[in-house]
Amino acid sequence: MSLDLNPRAKVLKVPGIRQFSNQLVHFPNAINLTIGQPDFPTPKAVKNAGIQAIEQNLTGYSHNAGLLELRDAVNTFFTNKYGFSYDPQNEIVITNGASEAIDTVFRTILKEGDEVILPAPCYSGYEPIIHFCGAKIVYLDTTETNFQPSAEKLAELITEKTKAVFFNYPSNPTGVVLRKETVNQLVDLLIEKDIYILTDEIYSENTFSGTHTSFAAYPALRNKLFYIHGLSKSHSMTGWRIGFLMGPAEVMEQVVKVHAFNTICASVPGQYAAIEALINSKDTPSEMNIEYIKRRDYVFNRLMAIGLPVEKPNGAFYIFPSIERLGMTSFDFATKLLHEGGVAVVPGSVFTPFGEGYIRISYAYSMEVLEKGLDRIEEFILNLKG
Repeated sequence: MSLDLNPRAKVLKVPGIRQFSNQLVHFPNAINLTIGQPDFPTPKAVKNAGIQAIEQNLTGYSHNAGLLELRDAVNTFFTNKYGFSYDPQNEIVITNGASEAIDTVFRTILKEGDEVILPAPCYSGYEPIIHFCGAKIVYLDTTETNFQPSAEKLAELITEKTKAVFFNYPSNPTGVVLRKETVNQLVDLLIEKDIYILTDEIYSENTFSGTHTSFAAYPALRNKLFYIHGLSKSHSMTGWRIGFLMGPAEVMEQVVKVHAFNTICASVPGQYAAIEALINSKDTPSEMNIEYIKRRDYVFNRLMAIGLPVEKPNGAFYIFPSIERLGMTSFDFATKLLHEGGVAVVPGSVFTPFGEGYIRISYAYSMEVLEKGLDRIEEFILNLKG
């Protein structure tokens, strides 16, 4: 066939997380600890709201930016929870999950040759979008600062080509929550810089102790900040694909056009379900967190006893132990663990080169699954020593 394809599409690869989870079809008895998807059902009232919308034939298009009633609910939720407000009329867009929000922002702001700074290790879904827009990634290494991004190191990376810096906290893959002191230092730096700030805080509701500090709570950043969130993690709504994107009105006017030509609007029954989630199911995340904390503590204690050092996460539902002492690459370790130990985890190298020497374990699984998985990991490592 002589017709060409976009060369940037041709170099895209199956996401590293899926490379391992997809292998499970060949290992039916393996324990899967790869996917960051809550094992809780979507709250019943939220499901009923979606069903009711369908039964009432509320299945047509909404405004490109989403139902105004939902945009009002989004603003009210974040105002009450974190103390910042966005205008539902022109500063909030409802997207098909947080992923589409990220894609839409990057396609709106990036030009060929721009640079985007990513604190690393980071979620593997960000890099391909940036590359697809013709931009370059500059990594901010956080491995020597307990996975907290250093404002001093960030300052050293900013150049005239820097278009944006992208934060994701609580973090996938480390589970790290930013200290308020860290956020203050980053904000003090970024106030003076003429660059965009993207902050993916979709795991903010999965903060286990203390208070989540949002970049959106700093008024001095608001004219250049995009705030990204959604219901996938907080309300176990991954398949509903409802995300929230907030930003300054003059830029969001352009963003909503890019979003509209891509998807027109988010699923309307899903939007009605989201209204219910934000207004009447606000306690769902804290109820889920009680179980996540039990799982986190169990997995942390087991890993430390096995001899895999790890920072105790305080958010999301991931833990990122070091396997460096075992003398294997993370990819080789994860492959061998799946083939010989019967457990699927994600190699740290999936999360940029700065994730090498680690593996990611998701504890968004039942305690029974986690117990079996950790038993197998322990046995596998003992056999490695033998």
